[in-house]
Amino acid sequence: MTYEQAIQYLYTQLPMYSKIGQAAYKADLKNIIALCSSLGNPQKSFKSIHIAGTNGKGSCSHMLAAILQQSGLKTGLYTSPHVKAFGERIRINGKMIDQNFVVEFTEKTKLLCKDIQPSFFELTVAMAFDFFAKEKIDIAIIETGLGGRLDSTNIIWPILSIITNIGYDHMNILGDTLSQIAFEKAGIIKSNIPVVIGATNNETQSVFLRKAHNESAPIYFSEEIYTCTDARMINHQLHCNIIENDSGKNMIYQLDLSGLYQSKNLCTVLTAIKVLDKIGFSIENNHVQSALQQVKKITGLKGRWEIVSKNPLIVYDVAHNKDGIQEVLNQIKHFHSEALLHFILGFVNDKDISGILDMLPKHASYYFTNAHIPRALAHDELKKRAAEKKIIGESYDDVNDAIIAAKSIAKDTDLIIVCGSFFLIGEVDSSNFDQVD
Repeated sequence: MTYEQAIQYLYTQLPMYSKIGQAAYKADLKNIIALCSSLGNPQKSFKSIHIAGTNGKGSCSHMLAAILQQSGLKTGLYTSPHVKAFGERIRINGKMIDQNFVVEFTEKTKLLCKDIQPSFFELTVAMAFDFFAKEKIDIAIIETGLGGRLDSTNIIWPILSIITNIGYDHMNILGDTLSQIAFEKAGIIKSNIPVVIGATNNETQSVFLRKAHNESAPIYFSEEIYTCTDARMINHQLHCNIIENDSGKNMIYQLDLSGLYQSKNLCTVLTAIKVLDKIGFSIENNHVQSALQQVKKITGLKGRWEIVSKNPLIVYDVAHNKDGIQEVLNQIKHFHSEALLHFILGFVNDKDISGILDMLPKHASYYFTNAHIPRALAHDELKKRAAEKKIIGESYDDVNDAIIAAKSIAKDTDLIIVCGSFFLIGEVDSSNFDQVD
């Protein structure tokens, strides 16, 4: 079996959420428990930090991984979905999983898969745990895939849990109220294990407090510990002024992640660092500063207000739900309010498309498209739904054709935004653009 054959097997022989949606989701932990048991429970051989949340968990995972790596720790990172390559999901010190390991793991688990019949996600979680164990990492950052309580990653016993925020997404699985969704995310809170909570409201905070109390888990709300008083864009880097609320201490952090929403994620990450310090980690501020300035370089993070070309400015963002799209709109309001806007949009069909369309500005140019996966909402259907909201544009079956069309019309001072789906961003031919550092 070659690496390409192994990847093809993983994509085609196992139920894959990105392709078929809810049918691939297993509402229990039986398969992952059986898989890991057969592998000798590799997840028990390394320390871990578990991260859940509706939005921001990927950015927080990458920031923390970069910081721990800069601090000298051999750091594993498991995230999903990938944007371009399967190996993005499983990294050690920023390097993608060894292709030979992927082949060997796939071959040795084939018979096991016939018995257990795991999903693609379940098997890749087990693969990550096995890889991290064999590589003898110091610590792993583990991002949940969907929810928390029944997510396949939730068989780890971390040293710290983090929940970034709660918003409306995957309601067909997690529930249609914020408290129901918070309950599922709070499932990663473990007995006596500290938990950091990012953004909250009255409806979700009570859920977290109750769960933490029941588990005797120390709970830290980042909004109570740190405040970002100012965030500015300087040379496509985000400069955040952060106040430590108790001491009044003021710090400036410079991030290579230029989305304004990263200021919220930064406060969550800084709170996590403070908690890690309490439980015995020694993380120096100069390592934090250095890591945050080069997260993309250290960990390979993609698709978070990623500027890929200038004149006109072209940006990719994996925002794919109402909260994520709102953050994109906030970014435009704060830093690009004078630019003429070109939105290249593509969504999967289980999102709140109507709600998202209601948020979008009417006075912009629109290019509707789709990724080539079964879950994608067809570009012509998206165009039709948008027209019902008085949002008019053309549709394209390929995101690259949509980008070419936008570039042909846009002036140098305009802003082109490609967003709506990880899978849409994954199909962009990046070789067409000069990457911007």
